[in-house]
Amino acid sequence: MPFFKRTMTVLNTAVQIITMKKLWYELKYLCESNRNGSRATQSKRYRDLRGIAETLDKLGYRNMGSRSLKPKHVKALVDYWNSQSLSIGTIKTRMSVLRWWAGKVGRHNVIDRRNNHYGIGRRVYITAYSKACDVPNDTIRTIKDPYVSASMQLAKAFGLRKEEAIKFNPVYADQGDHVRLKGSWCKGGRPRLIPVLTQVQRDLLDEVTRLVGANSLIPSNKTFIQQYKRYEEVARQLELRGLHGLRHAYAQERYKQLTGRDCSHQGGMKYKQMDAEQKTLDRKARLIISNELGHNRIDNVAIYIGA
Repeated sequence: MPFFKRTMTVLNTAVQIITMKKLWYELKYLCESNRNGSRATQSKRYRDLRGIAETLDKLGYRNMGSRSLKPKHVKALVDYWNSQSLSIGTIKTRMSVLRWWAGKVGRHNVIDRRNNHYGIGRRVYITAYSKACDVPNDTIRTIKDPYVSASMQLAKAFGLRKEEAIKFNPVYADQGDHVRLKGSWCKGGRPRLIPVLTQVQRDLLDEVTRLVGANSLIPSNKTFIQQYKRYEEVARQLELRGLHGLRHAYAQERYKQLTGRDCSHQGGMKYKQMDAEQKTLDRKARLIISNELGHNRIDNVAIYIGA
């Protein structure tokens, strides 16, 4: 390639990077100025916005700033995501991030509030099989890191997410007959309460209190991110895959406690097979489980216990 053409190619690439970085830096500033939700939520939003900026650049929309978002950009993004065969859930998550961006720069009207306006279908929450898993407490107790061991036991006993179990502070959380979780620990920043119903739960809370006192399950010499990575590292070493399945197991056990019967994922009746009284009890149980797991939709419970 002649020197002149090589030079122009390099210059064009540099200009492209600079224009893309302008949008990204403004979006990064938005993230740093508006820390809504838990750290995990903020981190996910940060990554999604960066990916959106890169996609817009790839689609030919350059020289954009954070206030440049228009309906044509939203449509182009949705069309591109559909062409990549992304799941409905992934596209809906990215639409939520786009709405967050639009809202923070006062451009709510550029995105329709209805996903079906863009042809984005309803997400299917029902899975055909159970994803519950049971890791014996004896196995968890073999973990040499007492903080990780305690976090995993809490995840199993109370159906907690990883971040909630790692940030757990027993002095704040333990309210005797229930556990309270801070919004800053939880997905979406939604605080919640979980009942203490068994002696195993009670003994575990007492054990965690003896371990950390008034502190959280993040050692004083580590940050949350460092302890999160440590948690995942230990899980890999012990080949404990699918630890999210502990939440599924918790939900299924709670359903049995609340209704007196197995859920459909454990061989119990499906909703359409129930009589009117059973359906009423089923819905009440799903609502309780939804609240205890920290979901804002009762439909999500079908993922854990079936239809």
